[in-house]
Amino acid sequence: MTDNMQSRRLARRKSLYWRIHFWAALIATPFALLAALTGMLYVFTPQIESALYGHLDHVAPQDAIQPLDAAVAAAEKAAPKGWVVQNVVPPFQVTDSVQAVFAPPGAQADEHAGHNMPGMKPPAAKPAFVPPAQAVVVYVNPYDATVLGSLASSQRFNNWARKLHSRLLQTDGWRWMIELAASWLMVMLVTGVILWWPRGAQSGVPRKGATGRNGWRQWHAFLGVALGLVSFVILTTGLTWSQQAGGRIRTLRDISGQANPPVPRGLHSREDVNGGPLDWQGAWQVARSHAPAIALQLTAPASQEDVWRVTMADRSQPLKRFDLQFDAYSGKPLYYAGWDEQTAFGKATAIGIPFHRGEFGWWNQALLFLFGASVLFSLVSGWIMFFKRRVPGTLGLPKLLPGAWTSPSPLGWLVAAAMCALMPLLLISGAVLALLELGLAQASRRQSAAR
Repeated sequence: MTDNMQSRRLARRKSLYWRIHFWAALIATPFALLAALTGMLYVFTPQIESALYGHLDHVAPQDAIQPLDAAVAAAEKAAPKGWVVQNVVPPFQVTDSVQAVFAPPGAQADEHAGHNMPGMKPPAAKPAFVPPAQAVVVYVNPYDATVLGSLASSQRFNNWARKLHSRLLQTDGWRWMIELAASWLMVMLVTGVILWWPRGAQSGVPRKGATGRNGWRQWHAFLGVALGLVSFVILTTGLTWSQQAGGRIRTLRDISGQANPPVPRGLHSREDVNGGPLDWQGAWQVARSHAPAIALQLTAPASQEDVWRVTMADRSQPLKRFDLQFDAYSGKPLYYAGWDEQTAFGKATAIGIPFHRGEFGWWNQALLFLFGASVLFSLVSGWIMFFKRRVPGTLGLPKLLPGAWTSPSPLGWLVAAAMCALMPLLLISGAVLALLELGLAQASRRQSAAR
């Protein structure tokens, strides 16, 4: 192929990617704006929660703490009548309160409110980290067993902001909008990198003194690519929580053998006729002797033959992730799986999801805020460039050169097919978009023939 032919093919290919990039922005912009704004709000969750609930989450250290059973008993008296304790988070730091989660009998976990890690299979009783939708948390001072107060789990700012960001405060029936936007944002990212990629003497860094539409274009492309890795992690982890794409991802995970080892069901305790079952304090001591140094979540046995279940209550340290089950009488460990037992997929999600939620500290929050601001700039600058380019009285669509649809390389078609296979809403909306493109092409031919 001559250089001239190669240049024409690259020009046709660029026109196609530019056109797709425009459609992706048109579809994703409204929801991406909302996701970026609500995500930037969610970034400040630790500071907001500290201001709102510091009097519940923290206490003044004293000489010695009471047995954990005293705190649980106090919490039971303050909980709604007839509600049962689901799990208890004992204090880890000297300033931590005891948190006892209560729910009505038979309450189901709120699957989406907790954004449970998709690489994790839930234990037999309750999914880790995820309280029932109707849960009430009672906070107790561990030093004197004084009840500090109670709060419905759904009323915490953390849960409200998460629901606002992931579902726009709507029911699950509306989650497809966020998934559709995330799918097309992934298309925007891929096509944006391709359009930015330096060729020959081109530079991917904005030139000094660039103004007007050219200046907007250079900064638009540079910021989008500079935070491309963060964008990929945010979009990928977000899609794992979605209904359609998330199901495909989990299926692919299972087929490839990347599902984490399931927490076993059906483990039983052996009743000790010479001694009673472990109380909360005894179970806490057993758990601390086997678990990493991290805040723990204890779930009591549901029956005489059931077992104690323990997992981490702090997701900001994924390397200390574990699941533990032990005998309710002897305290003998019956099952333990730590970081080393997780698959590569499980480890990736265990790190990626807390990163998405800004749970790794101030640097994580700062990076996500910068990312959100860059998303806003990219979306706004993209539309500024569109209106600067658009000729009044026209749709302003990027020009599609003849033969553009046949110009992609086999690798390009393979990537497109993989993305559509993993993101069903992208496939469906892409098919609708293809029909629209056929209609526009026919209308253009009729206009040309009429001239």
